[in-house]
Amino acid sequence: MRNYQHVIESFTLITGSKGAYVFTVDGEVLFSKKALGRHAEPGELFALFRQHIGPDVEPYPRNE
Repeated sequence: MRNYQHVIESFTLITGSKGAYVFTVDGEVLFSKKALGRHAEPGELFALFRQHIGPDVEPYPRNE
């Protein structure tokens, strides 16, 4: 997510009982284990995030 810091106001992973969690970006729920009854697949949260921000948003430029 650090590559998209320029478009994220906030993101939160809220944990609950029995392994439940909710992933939100800027107040919008993108994934809820409790609602879906399953864990996210590898890469799924990032894919949902990319859908949320749209395909035209480029990663934050980094000087490495």
